[in-house]
Amino acid sequence: MEDKNPFIMAQEQLDQAAALMELDEEAHRILREPQRIIEVNIPVRMDDNKVRLFRGFRVLHNNARGPGKGGIRFHPQENLDTIKALASWMTWKNSLADLPYGGAKGGVICDPKSMSQREIERLSRGYIDSIKDFVGKDIDIPAPDVYTNPQIMAWMMDEYAKIKGYNEFAMITGKPVEIWGSEGRGNSTAMGAMYILREAARLLKIDLRSAKIAIQGFGNAGMFAFELVNRMFGSKVIAVSDSKGGIMNEEGINYNELLKVKERSGSVSDYNGGRKITNEELLESDVDILIPAAIESQVTEANAEKIRAKIILELANGPVTVGADRILSEKGIMDLPDFLVNSGGVIGSYFEWVQNIQGYYWETDDFYSKLDKIVTRSFNSVVRMKKEYEDKGRRITYRNAAYIIAVDRVAKAMKARGWY
Repeated sequence: MEDKNPFIMAQEQLDQAAALMELDEEAHRILREPQRIIEVNIPVRMDDNKVRLFRGFRVLHNNARGPGKGGIRFHPQENLDTIKALASWMTWKNSLADLPYGGAKGGVICDPKSMSQREIERLSRGYIDSIKDFVGKDIDIPAPDVYTNPQIMAWMMDEYAKIKGYNEFAMITGKPVEIWGSEGRGNSTAMGAMYILREAARLLKIDLRSAKIAIQGFGNAGMFAFELVNRMFGSKVIAVSDSKGGIMNEEGINYNELLKVKERSGSVSDYNGGRKITNEELLESDVDILIPAAIESQVTEANAEKIRAKIILELANGPVTVGADRILSEKGIMDLPDFLVNSGGVIGSYFEWVQNIQGYYWETDDFYSKLDKIVTRSFNSVVRMKKEYEDKGRRITYRNAAYIIAVDRVAKAMKARGWY
């Protein structure tokens, strides 16, 4: 039985790469644990005039290559182990993309769906006030994540400005364009994944115009992915699901109609242009490309043998467990790891940070062109690393290859700085 604790999973993934690359023991020991963990209690006056206490976290995993970078999640099931895992994955994501960042992550245990906008604003400002000494453009730069958005980033930036007495737009990314967010940032996660998909399909000689695709999750990333595979490649999305269920139509699902249903009822399962399916059925459906864009640990040892897709494009964080990795590889499925596939989001945040610091802003086409260049370079480096090992008779997964590249860069930075 697999342990689904995400931080243990993240450590096991690192351990696999460390063994393959014969990583120095001292470097390995440092990289298995976060550098800094902050836990705060945030008092918020609610609309009923009562004060509630919310627990929040900010974890810095490693800053050898630059300031921490990672999102802030507002979620009722948030916990420290998840934040620690996500912070470590951010270290590898930033390193693989060769960005001048370390990895970090934050979160608050709350249910924003049951809170008013005023209450969310007070919580957002209170969170930044609690961690103000540990964030900043050269220290640790937050961004949106689960159930947070550009408006929340705007409140946090404004609160930070009030505390410091001056504007520091580069202290947070994913802001509205009105306060120097970046054009193109909104769908950069999904757009980066599309550039990766283009390269993967080319490598496997899959014609995306006739490809069948299943998307698990119809939040921000999944929604953009659906729209983009239609528009960029003409691919047919035949199955979509969210937390309440899913639908399938072998002839293809109409994106605009599905979006209307989702906005009206709150779930894609109410779409009447196909048959209802479960999340499990979607994952195991007969498609060319499976895009998990929901939550962690969806493909496990229990269902990996039943996966039929040729390519798994991990748009979510940690959707495939360590045990499933090996099975998928043995089946010849190209499972492209999350910190490669969804790196477009942090690359977009990097672009926003650079523009804020320079005070010079790019056209959208420039943004996408630069994004394409970075993710394509990352994909090719992973493919080359996998081939290098296999040419020596050592079979490794795409995740192993991506980890080896990312861990090597961080370890070399720590070595150069004299950390071990």
